[in-house]
Amino acid sequence: MRGPYDEAPEVPEWAIRIREAEIEQHFTRRIYGLGGETRKVAWRSLRGAPDRLVLLPGRVVWVELKAPGRRPRKSQEREHALLRWAGQTVLVIDSEEAVDAAFPA
Repeated sequence: MRGPYDEAPEVPEWAIRIREAEIEQHFTRRIYGLGGETRKVAWRSLRGAPDRLVLLPGRVVWVELKAPGRRPRKSQEREHALLRWAGQTVLVIDSEEAVDAAFPA
């Protein structure tokens, strides 16, 4: 028999933001450690655009950072598809391990 506390509690929004911030810190350290640059991009009147632009020698990548297990919104998926159609690389990263895999040392 299952009790009312057997299901996993919903994670509060503030906890998700903290975890995403930790991933963002790891991401930034990794890019700078590789000798690259990263810019946090602020878009005016455009919803769904990626969070970050990564500049590495011979490589430009758009990155959407997410909390673990979170998926892009529909507006983000549409914008990512448009950027890919234009020949851009777009990555959605939701863990420190994914950062390391996308940008190996």
